[in-house]
Amino acid sequence: MGQEIERKFLVEGEYKAQAYAHSRIVQGYICSARGRTVRVRIRGTQGYLTIKGASDATGMSRYEWEKEIPLDEAQELMKLCEPGVIDKTRYLVQSGNHVFEVDEFYGDNAGLVIAEVELASEDETFEKPDFIGQEVTGDIRYYNSQLMKHPYTQW
Repeated sequence: MGQEIERKFLVEGEYKAQAYAHSRIVQGYICSARGRTVRVRIRGTQGYLTIKGASDATGMSRYEWEKEIPLDEAQELMKLCEPGVIDKTRYLVQSGNHVFEVDEFYGDNAGLVIAEVELASEDETFEKPDFIGQEVTGDIRYYNSQLMKHPYTQW
């Protein structure tokens, strides 16, 4: 926990065949204010509570705190969330020394596929898989908390 450094990209092309794992994720936001979010996530049979701070000027780095919580508690907290939900399948794809998390969205965000890679530093190099398209790091439209309010299908 602490500083999260990640870069975000649109996905163009096939990625599922390269994935070594995948899971369904449903998440909501207790608070989705700019600069601070409180997220409740259900991933399979596990629950999580996550707090994120404001992004830095590059959009790559921000504070993140996450704690696994019992599934029944996550389900109860989902009832407190703001309107809207993020529903997606996350695919994990190894590329060199990094794992890309590829999110395929459903519902009001259907048609959107985004890949993220977490880094140890903002200038860390990494191998891009062939399905990586345009970089959207720092573009708030692609933050899950914003996709909940302004879904991709309504752009």
